[in-house]
Amino acid sequence: MSLADNIFIDNCREIINSGFSDKGQNVRPKWEDGTPAHTIKKFGIVNRYDLRKEFPILTLRRTYLKSAIDELLWIWQKKSNNIHDLASHVWDQWADETGSIGKAYGYQLGIKNHYPEGDFDQVDRVLYDLKNNPASRRIITNIYNHADLSEMNLYPCAYSMTFNVSGNVLNGILNQRSQDMLAANNWNVCQYAALLHMMAKCSGLVAGELVHVIADAHIYDRHIPIIEEIISGEPHDAPTLVIEDLTDFYKFTPSSFKLENYVYNEFNHKIPIAV
Repeated sequence: MSLADNIFIDNCREIINSGFSDKGQNVRPKWEDGTPAHTIKKFGIVNRYDLRKEFPILTLRRTYLKSAIDELLWIWQKKSNNIHDLASHVWDQWADETGSIGKAYGYQLGIKNHYPEGDFDQVDRVLYDLKNNPASRRIITNIYNHADLSEMNLYPCAYSMTFNVSGNVLNGILNQRSQDMLAANNWNVCQYAALLHMMAKCSGLVAGELVHVIADAHIYDRHIPIIEEIISGEPHDAPTLVIEDLTDFYKFTPSSFKLENYVYNEFNHKIPIAV
C-alpha cells in the first residue's frame, strides 16, 4: 500500500478508537439542517511524507489532484481571495455576494513587506531566499494575521509553511490548526506536497520531506461511518507524479501535474460539510 494510505488509516483509527468527543459542548459548526456538528478528535498529530519515495495521494479513494492544485495556485500563485478566480466551488459557502472571502488566504500571501533586499510579498520572499539564502532558518510564511481575523470569512486552517534546505534537498513543515480528516486531509497533503515540488524545481533543489503538523485532527459525527468504510478497503501502490519541467513558479498550472498508474477505490458518497 502507499504510505499515504497507511498514515491515513492509522490516524483515523487512532481518532475513532481513542479520540476525545466534543458531544455535549457548545460547538460553532452546524450541519445544513441546523444540527450541531460534533467531532471526535486527537490533538497534535504529526505525519511525515518523504516525497523522494512517493507522492502522498490516497488510493483508498480518489483525490482530485488537479482541483486540489487549482485551489493551491489560487492561494499561492494568484494570491486571490475571490472565488471567481477559482475553477472549483469548494469556497462558495464562505464567499460574499461579490465572491470575496475577506482578507484571508491568498490576500495575506500577497501583502508586500519591506526588506533590506527590497519589497516582497510572502511567496516571492520564499522564492528569493531559496535561491539566495538557502542556509536561512527564516524561510517561513504565515497567513494567520490576527489584525485581519475579523475581516476573514473563515480563519485559515492550514496557516503556516516553513521551508528548510539541507544540501540540495528542500524540506517543509505545514502547520494546520484544524483538519477535517474526511473532507480535507489528503487534499491538503497533496497540495503542499505539490507546492514543495514546485518550490524545489524553481530553486534547483529536490523535494524531500513534508512534515504535516495538525493541532486538532477531527472526524465529524456524520463522517464516522464513511471513514470506517474507506479504511476497510484494500489500498493500492502509490502512483508516479510527473511534473512539467518549469523553473518559474508563476508558469505552473494544474495541467503541469500528471499521475501515472493512479489506481483507487470507488467512492460514491456525497460528503456532508459542516459550516
